[in-house]
Amino acid sequence: MVSPDFIKQLNGYGLTTARILYRLPDFPALLQTYVWQDYDVAPDFPVLNGFLSFWQSSLEGPLHSVRVAHAKLLKPAELTLRSGEFRLH
Repeated sequence: MVSPDFIKQLNGYGLTTARILYRLPDFPALLQTYVWQDYDVAPDFPVLNGFLSFWQSSLEGPLHSVRVAHAKLLKPAELTLRSGEFRLH
């Protein structure tokens, strides 16, 4: 049985991590951090945008900022041929 996450990676999805800073509803001067991670497609990030839409419509803490990192886990191998000899004693 193949993992659904592996199938997503074969279809071009990469691992996306978002650091979300939001204001506490009772103390708006304080910021709280939430880390979100899922498979998503760059540069549009439909899964992340769906989560942020849900956040804004359903949760009380207003968003301050979102920082996104994205990496494709399956990609062509990068090989570099080097010539040389190394000796260890």
